[in-house]
Amino acid sequence: MKVNFTRMMRQIVRSHGALEALVNVERGRRYTYSQLHQLTNRIVNMMRGKLGLVRGTSYIYLLENDNLSLLHAWTILKGDAAAVLTNLHDTYDEHLWQMDWIGPKVAFVEAGLVDRYYDAMCARGIAIVTMDPLPTPRDGVAYFWDLLEGVAETDPDVENDAHDDVLIYRFTGGTTGRGKCAQYTTDIWLACRDAFYIEDENPFRVGARSLQIAPLSHGAALTVLPLMFRGGCLVTHNLPDLVSWCRTVEQERITTATLVPTMLYRLLELAEAAQYDLSSLGFIYYGAAPMSAAKLTQLQARFGNIFIQVYGATECFQSISTLARAQHLPEPDGSMPHLSSAGRISAAVEVRIVDDGGNDLPDGATGEVWMRARTTIPGYYKNPEGTASEFENGFWKSGDLGYRDAEGFLFIVDRKKDMIITGGFNVYAIEVEGALDSHPDVTMSAVVGIPHPEWGEAIHAEVVVISGSSVSEADLIEHARARLSRHKAPKSISFVEALPLSAAHKVLRRVVREKYWKDQASRVA
Repeated sequence: MKVNFTRMMRQIVRSHGALEALVNVERGRRYTYSQLHQLTNRIVNMMRGKLGLVRGTSYIYLLENDNLSLLHAWTILKGDAAAVLTNLHDTYDEHLWQMDWIGPKVAFVEAGLVDRYYDAMCARGIAIVTMDPLPTPRDGVAYFWDLLEGVAETDPDVENDAHDDVLIYRFTGGTTGRGKCAQYTTDIWLACRDAFYIEDENPFRVGARSLQIAPLSHGAALTVLPLMFRGGCLVTHNLPDLVSWCRTVEQERITTATLVPTMLYRLLELAEAAQYDLSSLGFIYYGAAPMSAAKLTQLQARFGNIFIQVYGATECFQSISTLARAQHLPEPDGSMPHLSSAGRISAAVEVRIVDDGGNDLPDGATGEVWMRARTTIPGYYKNPEGTASEFENGFWKSGDLGYRDAEGFLFIVDRKKDMIITGGFNVYAIEVEGALDSHPDVTMSAVVGIPHPEWGEAIHAEVVVISGSSVSEADLIEHARARLSRHKAPKSISFVEALPLSAAHKVLRRVVREKYWKDQASRVA
């Protein structure tokens, strides 16, 4: 099926042309839908005419949210070259690996990165375009806004095959090792839009103002098209500064936002949050990592019942399950049976819970979560082995362990690789972390198995506590024992200033674990 995304955006302009579509807070830019349509037309025409970015070529982004937002879905899907959405906060070596994997023709980069990346990009034959002017011009580096001079704003009218033409590449987070390259077609992104509209609670409407502080290259991208097709406004932040976030919520009258759990925990401790009017917020999406039920209760007490949990994945680009605001409230008997779940499974996705042989398990039984939908990617780019091992009959094998209850709620128990086997017992790290995180002095924790001569693995936790806390290792172990079976409680605890986080703010248990296993001949107990 052919699709012309420019025509779709033109129709949105007919309905919402005068409404504000995009605000870049740090750079002070504002665009209505009419202005954004005209600008993105010019960008696509410039890419095709001046940079040679046509079908069969690709380009890569190393950009902050403000600049990335100009070149996001409303630009990418109008053209026929493929965009590579990298995370600006990935390491230099990771970025070079991603460039070598894709082989892009052009790189759109922040001006401050040119000195570091210049030689490596030139050696690879990659043309460089900066979104802001360089203090000193460099040979072979073009300035984005100069390239747009004289470019017509006429509709590009590019047609793509909605199901076959790959227009976006994105690398997985790599919490268990080197990332894999996911590939997306137009229909995958449109299906993501549709999946949000299926849900009972939908914050995407005319007048909605969505603040994104997380990288638009990753999970925050989920909301771009649902917002756009309903005439809402995307407001972007570059730096993860929660004081600035609060100020922007007040000034821009933000109605919906997305924050990962680690940032929500920090928001709880932020005294300055009380200085700003955050009453316009009706929805805060959270996801990317499990939320401590104890911390969520504290967040609701402070900010109200405005939280929606979303469980999704790079490989199945939508909300797989959603815990709506109403489902965060107690039942008439005071119980909250679904607060620890990942929400009710979307009607737009098929989910199977399977055993090690790929056989379906009954409700309540824990197995691996498999998923299939319009949003499931066709496989990993240039990685047939990874595709063969992780996909079967259109289903993606998530590697998450979980179960489904009779009402269709999905409970994620852990990642397969995060299971600890101690003395013959299987212990899920997330369960131990939940017990530790329920202590009022604990900000966050990471639980891993460490070598033990008798048990194979002993349960160990690295813990971040609030400033000024006097809680001891013995206090926290006893706290966990009161909430868990004795064999699940940590045997030791280390207090740390911070835990290693991925660019998407997921706690990297593998990095914590590596410290304790690096001198071992075997990494398996």
